[in-house]
Amino acid sequence: MKQTAHSEQMFERACRVLPGGVNSPVRAFRSVGRCPVFVKSAKGSHITDIDGNDWLDYIGSWGPMILGHAHPDVLQAAQEALADGVSYGLPTQPEVEMAELMTAAYPGMEMVRMVNSGTEATMSALRAARGFTSRNKIIKFEGCYHGHSDGLLVQAGSGALTFGTPTSPGVPADVVRHTLVCRYNDLESVEQTLCANEGEVAAIIVEPVAANMGVVPPAPGFLQGLRRLCDAHGALLIFDEVITGFRLAFGGAAERFGVTPDLACFGKIIGAGMPVGAYGGRRDVMQMVSPSGPVYQAGTLSGNPLAMRTGLCQLRYLQNHPEVYTQIEARAAALEQGMKQAVEELKLGCTVTRCGSLLTLFFTPHPMELHSYDDVKQCSTEQYAAFFKALFEKGILIAPSQFEALFIGAAHTDEEIAHTAAQMREALCESVKA
Repeated sequence: MKQTAHSEQMFERACRVLPGGVNSPVRAFRSVGRCPVFVKSAKGSHITDIDGNDWLDYIGSWGPMILGHAHPDVLQAAQEALADGVSYGLPTQPEVEMAELMTAAYPGMEMVRMVNSGTEATMSALRAARGFTSRNKIIKFEGCYHGHSDGLLVQAGSGALTFGTPTSPGVPADVVRHTLVCRYNDLESVEQTLCANEGEVAAIIVEPVAANMGVVPPAPGFLQGLRRLCDAHGALLIFDEVITGFRLAFGGAAERFGVTPDLACFGKIIGAGMPVGAYGGRRDVMQMVSPSGPVYQAGTLSGNPLAMRTGLCQLRYLQNHPEVYTQIEARAAALEQGMKQAVEELKLGCTVTRCGSLLTLFFTPHPMELHSYDDVKQCSTEQYAAFFKALFEKGILIAPSQFEALFIGAAHTDEEIAHTAAQMREALCESVKA
């Protein structure tokens, strides 16, 4: 039995001063009926909590730690940046170098603006799209999460889906009346919506691989179809690559699937764990952004030198070591195969999905293809909670929500993947009995 007394005491303290005891809902562990893990330190593929427990970590700070925790090159970059001062509120060379690297890496991206979070990136990209097209309406998809800005909290995924609140109180109806919601992987619903709102839709925003309702890959032709429909109706296509950017490939989902959006949003990996975001795309669209154009967007800490230098180090490492992508995908595929084999042997109604180094085990009523929010809503969160608890006791930490991804990184070894697959089989047996 894992000792968690110190984490439990810390959570009691946290609940007195933080809403729900956390600074982001998914950290609460509420959906799996546990106290959160309070981390003391992390290195490689492992984290250590304040009770002294060692965990094999598949959360990876929700994606940024593609090279693992406390990678020596990244740490050195952060230390060197700190020695020169944390923030100046003035331009620096690293932010230019970051923009140059990103525009060279990502298909069709000619200009980029740095911000401080994925939420800022998606909110700002949509504002730019509206300014460019002089249209107000946008299309998003059920189960896709694009941050917590008011206009996007409609049929959201991730934490909102976990707690059964796909729309949020506090969001005025007038704010979301321009947000149209379609079914993910359903081109017909998109075409019907565009036709019903002809000349009014500024942009379609989509996670090219849905990863906030669990991992739901795009159906063949879906992203290509969105590109075609946007072109036909004069709308911009926005890829939310906050999770997938620089993970599915160095050029993100755009490179992997061969579809070039008009704008793309980033976070996570480009900061190597520092708070960061970015949005960029076509030059003519991005030149609408202040001070080049009339679309206002600003940020005191945007492009701060600490985040830029740390993120640049990670991106340059990935650029110089392309084998990382081959390795992490192979390890994710090995874990996927181990999970599928266990599910088949135990005759369980589970479904495993994977895209690149992202994967999810869904507790579906029967093995099935998952294409949409309606599909994943059939999953049993109770069974997932039992599975989570069984793995927890074995020292393996996965997302405390059925509707998240497991993140495989370069620090995970082949031996750890094999160990995890074996422990998952045991955990599945235990969770079924529970």
